[in-house]
Amino acid sequence: MAQLRQEVGPDEAGLDARALERLDQHFARHVGEGRLPGCLIAVARGGRVAHLTTHGLRDVAAGLPVEADTLWRIYSMTKPVTAVAVLQLVEEGRLSLDDPVERHVPAFAGPRVYESGSGTGMRTRPAEGPILIRHLLTHTAGLTFGFYYKHPVDELYRAHGLEYSVPPGAGLAETVEMYASLPLQFEPGTQWNYSVASNVLGRVIEVVSGQPLDEFFAERIFRPLGMTDAGFHLAPGQTERLAELYGETDDGGITPVPGLPVHSRPRFLSGSGGMVATAHDFHRFMEMLRRGGELDGTRLLSPATVAQMTRNQLPGGADRHAFGAPAHQERSNDGLGFGFNVSVVVDPARTAAPQSLGTYGWTGVASTAFWVDPSHDLTVQFMTQLRPKTLKVFPELRRLVHEALVD
Repeated sequence: MAQLRQEVGPDEAGLDARALERLDQHFARHVGEGRLPGCLIAVARGGRVAHLTTHGLRDVAAGLPVEADTLWRIYSMTKPVTAVAVLQLVEEGRLSLDDPVERHVPAFAGPRVYESGSGTGMRTRPAEGPILIRHLLTHTAGLTFGFYYKHPVDELYRAHGLEYSVPPGAGLAETVEMYASLPLQFEPGTQWNYSVASNVLGRVIEVVSGQPLDEFFAERIFRPLGMTDAGFHLAPGQTERLAELYGETDDGGITPVPGLPVHSRPRFLSGSGGMVATAHDFHRFMEMLRRGGELDGTRLLSPATVAQMTRNQLPGGADRHAFGAPAHQERSNDGLGFGFNVSVVVDPARTAAPQSLGTYGWTGVASTAFWVDPSHDLTVQFMTQLRPKTLKVFPELRRLVHEALVD
């Protein structure tokens, strides 16, 4: 078991210690007011951790504190890991970004696109072209999520038991076949819509590699990077380090809620949101990206591939709203484009909080977040376990970290 540690002082890393104190006070106040159970904040420059703090409890009922080696359900922060796995196969020539998905998952042949109506009266038409691997990586495939409650196609997902992406008891292969049987919300490549696409990518990885997704991740990413605790389920001895998941109550408090089942190997291996990891694990992953695909002499991707993954892939340099993101996507997304399973800042003046041009990263539904800021050689991660209703963690986190930069 490896554990993240602070390596240098803030001053040596070009960070303002007083600003970092304000950062800690802000989140300690959330914990003290009962709005967050506990959290971990890590800030590094040039690969060296210059600020590492923990606040509150990983298990409120048991009185167990957040510690540097606490395990977290990182949910959608799994997606960039899935992108790296796909790009490894691309570099090996076993997959192409322009492959039709049907080449690897035949059920996606002949996709149909929503035209009008709903339910049994829904009208669809043949898609003008196939879904490509790059469409899945950029969430422009026309897929959706069943929990949006905003469009007749997501209503159809719910009717097929896909409100939470997977029917009870189903595995990855059969779930992806179900996605393929449903119409697309729009023509592939014409809009951005956050979706189940990374689960489809997980299945593509399995088909192309001939390995289950968890084995591929472990062999090709976790072990090479020294991500010693990362996985899709807990190993013996890890259970007591797992943080409990909480939901925000109507009065702004917190209450335990069911979390991603990780106490045994899941039947459904989700490339969209299935991972658990420690802060040490995700620091190693961020460092590999920051260094252009290499860490401690181990290279996972070429610098050119990492540069492609982490730059905006939307046509004409558009942000997600300019590229037709549906109305239910938050307006705070303005100024953010999208690479391969990471957001990318394309217009800092329009983002919800101060961010540098080219900064990339992603978040998880339990209020976890990471980003890499190449212009400041900065990496940041925030770990907690809260499914929020009203609490807005990320804008203040980004603002307070940005204020700590002094060179």
